[in-house]
Amino acid sequence: MKLSPRKLEILTLIARGFTDKEIALQLKMSKRTVQTHISSIMSTLNARNRVNAVVLYMHSNPTWKVI
Repeated sequence: MKLSPRKLEILTLIARGFTDKEIALQLKMSKRTVQTHISSIMSTLNARNRVNAVVLYMHSNPTWKVI
């Protein structure tokens, strides 16, 4: 399960509890763009929801650190 650096950055912010709006502000992009990235992340990981996406990525990448 390979994610682009931008998608991994967004997944990290999701894991830290950021909302779509907060992610958009942090990364200086529109909320809609963030939502598109999240949809792509969830599709790539076959995740049911945001929490499931984080868990699935953590299981497939045990060295991933959420800082």
